[in-house]
Amino acid sequence: MPKVSVIMPVLNEEKYIGKALDSLLKTSIPPGEMEILVIDGGSKDRTREIVEKYCQRYPFIYLLENPRKIVPVAMNIGIKRARGEYVVRVDAHSIYPVDYIAQLLYYLEKLNAHNVGGRVVAKMGNNTPTAIAITNTLKDKWGVGSSFRTVTDSEIREVDTVPFGCYRKETLEKIGLYDERLVRNQDIELNKRLIQKGGKIYLIPSIEIGYFPRTTFKAFWKNNFLNGYWNILTLYYTGNFNSLSPRHFVPLTFVVTLVSSFLMGIFYSPFFYIFGIALGSYLLIIGIRSWKVGKNGTNLFYQFWSFLTLHFSYGIGSLWGIIEVLRQSLKFNRANK
Repeated sequence: MPKVSVIMPVLNEEKYIGKALDSLLKTSIPPGEMEILVIDGGSKDRTREIVEKYCQRYPFIYLLENPRKIVPVAMNIGIKRARGEYVVRVDAHSIYPVDYIAQLLYYLEKLNAHNVGGRVVAKMGNNTPTAIAITNTLKDKWGVGSSFRTVTDSEIREVDTVPFGCYRKETLEKIGLYDERLVRNQDIELNKRLIQKGGKIYLIPSIEIGYFPRTTFKAFWKNNFLNGYWNILTLYYTGNFNSLSPRHFVPLTFVVTLVSSFLMGIFYSPFFYIFGIALGSYLLIIGIRSWKVGKNGTNLFYQFWSFLTLHFSYGIGSLWGIIEVLRQSLKFNRANK
């Protein structure tokens, strides 16, 4: 009987799945104490073929089906199937240190915690100026704020969420598993729910997870647009403003300030001053930061564009989420008249 069940949701991850599995196979946990459950959402590339080869070589790796494709459903399938006392949620876009799982289990018990996780370190998917600029942005506080991506010290701290956490299976069962309505933010919402029920979550900065971000601005825009979009839908579906943190709405506040001040300026010109000051201040700050950060393997143009892509896609995504919520509410009200 395995001690720990590692759950990995996947969908079209042929570029990264091998690296992720190889890093997990090097773990210091004995094979007899671990099982790896790969939950596939109907991949159209070579993901399934690659995983099946691993399953043939390693009897503790299993490939399961996720007909609904999305991550929270995959996680719930995995948790219900898991035989381990502990559950570790991992991602195919990442690589994990040799002692990753052992360290998580150690700190979960030592701290009497309900969830523990390490910090994410962005790794370059390739060496193009775009990929380097995106990686720099995700390491910078001006890009992603203060989070598990930008921690630089080794202090263990209590937090509101961690990436790729480690839980006792019974903890997940007690709080009701993952909310299957949430395409994004499912981990954050789960952890917020855990805290509201008295749980403790700790970040262990000495544990590093290597993450491969998107390597093109188009993919980077799409990913963060959906993150912002699902911030709003998470609030709508859960009906709980505590399901996310204030930092998740900073880009929305900025975009709304720009849009509203510009539109009001059409009717009352002094509002154009607010628009100009807000936009000009932002561009100046990001320009200076891009000049400093862009020296790390890319240049000012790519770095500047990377910051803009992240902030505006995230904020516009959140604004689009508000429009979608209003649309759904209007549709519901009409249907119930």
